[in-house]
Amino acid sequence: MNKTRKEYNDTAKTIFCVFLSVLTAGWISCGEQRAADGTPEGMPSIFPDYTEVTIPPNIAPLHFKWADSCRFEQSFALFEIDGKQTEVKGRKGQFAISVSSWKKLMAEAGGKTLYVTLSGKCNGEWHRYSTFPIYIAAEPIDPYLAYRLIEPGYEIWHEMGIYQRCLENYEETAIVTNRQMEYNCMNCHSFCMQQPDRMLLHIRDKFACTLLINDGQVEKLNTKTDRTLSPLVYPSWHPSGKYVAFSVNNTNQMFHTSDRNRVEVFDFASDVVVYDVEKHEIITAPPLFSKAAFETFPTFSPDGKTLYFCSSDTVPMPYAYNKVRYSLCSITFDADRRRFGATVDTLFKAGADTKSVSFPRVSPDGKFLMFTLSGYGNFSIWHKDADLYMLSLDDHSIRPLDALNSEDVESYHSWSSNSRWVVFSSRRIDGLYTRPYIAYIHPDGQPSKPFLLPQKDVDFYHRFMKSYNIPELITGKVRQKGYTLSRTAIHEQGEQVTFFKR
Repeated sequence: MNKTRKEYNDTAKTIFCVFLSVLTAGWISCGEQRAADGTPEGMPSIFPDYTEVTIPPNIAPLHFKWADSCRFEQSFALFEIDGKQTEVKGRKGQFAISVSSWKKLMAEAGGKTLYVTLSGKCNGEWHRYSTFPIYIAAEPIDPYLAYRLIEPGYEIWHEMGIYQRCLENYEETAIVTNRQMEYNCMNCHSFCMQQPDRMLLHIRDKFACTLLINDGQVEKLNTKTDRTLSPLVYPSWHPSGKYVAFSVNNTNQMFHTSDRNRVEVFDFASDVVVYDVEKHEIITAPPLFSKAAFETFPTFSPDGKTLYFCSSDTVPMPYAYNKVRYSLCSITFDADRRRFGATVDTLFKAGADTKSVSFPRVSPDGKFLMFTLSGYGNFSIWHKDADLYMLSLDDHSIRPLDALNSEDVESYHSWSSNSRWVVFSSRRIDGLYTRPYIAYIHPDGQPSKPFLLPQKDVDFYHRFMKSYNIPELITGKVRQKGYTLSRTAIHEQGEQVTFFKR
């Protein structure tokens, strides 16, 4: 019996639909069988360790790889949140979720939990691992991170630069590099209240100066005076942008042949001063400028009324370098009158049997002060025992931040503008290079498990031979061109800073 063209088409469609249904059912069945076979074998071992971390909703995709000894012939990662699923096939042991898929998962994900299930086929057998959560905070992180890239043995270096990374993707751009300034040293980049259009950095050696960027204008400052030990060093902006606190330091280095701390940096003398941006003057007070003490690492409170700093009694240097203990201190500051208080408040008292404070940084909401504590001295970035601590500015209680600390160095740190995130330097991977870790800080000051700054290539950190130095969160991209900064440093005479005498 002859069939019409329509009947042939209808039969073909039916056969195709049945075939597609069988194929799809078989694929789903295989998938379910692969994922459901056997009892989960515990938490998977992955690098970076993103298990049970808390992340901002605007972070770049978290790429990771197996850290298990078995070479998986096939592997899959299933991401699930709020009923939305995305499966990623492992390639060469790495799981790299696409930006588009990641953004779909992260859309309206703040305050929710992302669940990840890994499975892999090894020696012909499938293994399924326990599902692990990734917690997504409601609050975003500032979109950019600025840092210096430098070889870890900084006593020998050639190329370095100040860079910025967009945390919402993997884009890294140079703010300025020393290739543009005849390979000079550059350091201590600092921002006013995480603002990218108010920053400064120091140029050392040839063309030595401080470059200050204020609302797009670049100014060269010559900061050594006849009353100060050195050019200006460790900076902290006043929230008004009208002042910057600095230390001035007579700094020296020495290098150990057998000590686990490798490098020592110490001061023969140091003081704290405040620079008036508009008047180009340095002001200070006796409690900050004493020959009987080493004062360093100033940092302003977010309301600008308090200046925190580290202070130690003087000892014979360098012979007693490991006897120096810095206390955490504060003094009031009247910005309108350019005057300091008469007394110093000691918040953490160091002594012969206690540890030493460095890098105090106050949260923008004024509730907490994070600092580094190590056995001695103030240059804790090479001290293996250096850990992060938190001071409550409400009741002055102090506690170690165990969730952030490791068996190796934790040192420099900075806050996000909303006080919910911190980024800090750690040598926990190999004991040599500092890498940036990010952690959520709850409103009560308790930290969540930190996570390593995501990279597009998971093996990046095993190949990259520079340290991340002074990570600073900022609210936007620095637009100032490196060419302008380098030309200013090289060609302009610069403004001579003066020491104000009352």
